[in-house]
Amino acid sequence: MHALTISRILHAGYVFECEGVRIAFDTIFENPFSRNCHAFPDVRFDTAAIRRQRFDAVFISHFHDDHCSLDSLDLLDRATPLYVYCIFGALFDMLGQLGFTDVHRLHLDAPVRVGPFAVTPREAMDADVDSMFQVQAAGMNVLNVVDSWIDDATLACLVAQKPWDLVLWPFQTMREIEVLAPTRAAPAPAALPQEWLDQLRALAPRFVVPSSCQFVLEPWSWYNRAFFPISYAHFAREVEAALPQARVMRLDPSRSMALDADGLRPAAPLTWVIPVGDQDVDYVYEGNGDAPSTSVIARRFPALTAEQSARVLDFCRVELAERYAGTEAASDYFDCARVWRLSIHDHAGACTQWRYRLEDGAALATSDDDGPLGWTTEVSAAKLYAALEQGESLSSMYLRINDAVFDAATEDALAQADVVDDPLIRALFSEGFGAYQQAQLRRLLAR
Repeated sequence: MHALTISRILHAGYVFECEGVRIAFDTIFENPFSRNCHAFPDVRFDTAAIRRQRFDAVFISHFHDDHCSLDSLDLLDRATPLYVYCIFGALFDMLGQLGFTDVHRLHLDAPVRVGPFAVTPREAMDADVDSMFQVQAAGMNVLNVVDSWIDDATLACLVAQKPWDLVLWPFQTMREIEVLAPTRAAPAPAALPQEWLDQLRALAPRFVVPSSCQFVLEPWSWYNRAFFPISYAHFAREVEAALPQARVMRLDPSRSMALDADGLRPAAPLTWVIPVGDQDVDYVYEGNGDAPSTSVIARRFPALTAEQSARVLDFCRVELAERYAGTEAASDYFDCARVWRLSIHDHAGACTQWRYRLEDGAALATSDDDGPLGWTTEVSAAKLYAALEQGESLSSMYLRINDAVFDAATEDALAQADVVDDPLIRALFSEGFGAYQQAQLRRLLAR
């Protein structure tokens, strides 16, 4: 019986090989990726060697830029069959414009057969966004959860597919939202979610790999001690205590393992993923304390050109109101009029403030004496420009929301408000699709 070899690229990226057939998942060949996600442990990529690689198929679980990057896909042979889970046709158009000739839309529960492999997309909790993969080959049954959550109906479906030999489980409960409002967020509990442990018990795999994550932010970033609550060591302790029959195996970038009925053993690493420095590293979580001011953070980014500054200024004067008018809040906090202060910090830390009155779905510029503040947002000019023109994502913008003390009535109402109802977030991210990939495509086609 052939073994199934599984190699880690980075984050949720893997290469599976069996009987000479190679398929890959969520191929990210960049460090950093998603603009400021730095591999942890550190690696570099031999892009010339990657261009020589031939995969029998590449599977992409969803469109988020840490799973579907056109810069990484640009390294692949254009005849490579791509199987993509995405409900938006625009992504398939972009892949065609990049030159790929064999692109397929994945459908839930419909297996794709590639040589000895059967790859079946399974439903994630947010089926409009992402998917999971069941991978079967060499008599082995592997669940790649990618970075989704699992609902009860899908869990029942997956339990019916037992036995599971290996589960690639997303081990981090990342604090993408909490770091936006650190003065208002409670520290993360020092434990895995109980439902994760219950679901892993129900799946009862022989082996578990802590998957996804594998990145930190810029070396100076305070997010590095506030973003990632769970260490590899902590994950292994809790999972092995909950599943005494299972073994937790850490699989860092480039490393490979062969899986068969007898167990899991090391295999030859990927030569084009090159470890850099100490690989025996782990996450340290220190809560939300000591978050530097937006003014200090803004000094980390370069000055905008005159043209770029004009773009930001035009957005604040005109476009922001136009975009905001087409958005809707998830909570009812903005059902009544609120005064919103937007603070933009330049490369020297200097701050320019804008005030808007938010009422009846409109954002109208207003003066300082138009009532008490009801919401505040801070951002660096460089990051705002990047969001407008380069597809910068929310998790890398270092927004600071409601870092102020409001009057008593506003404070009471804010307790029920949703941070992502922030007017700037809504104006930047409520319209369109795939801004990051669109920015990549413009640059790649302009070569």
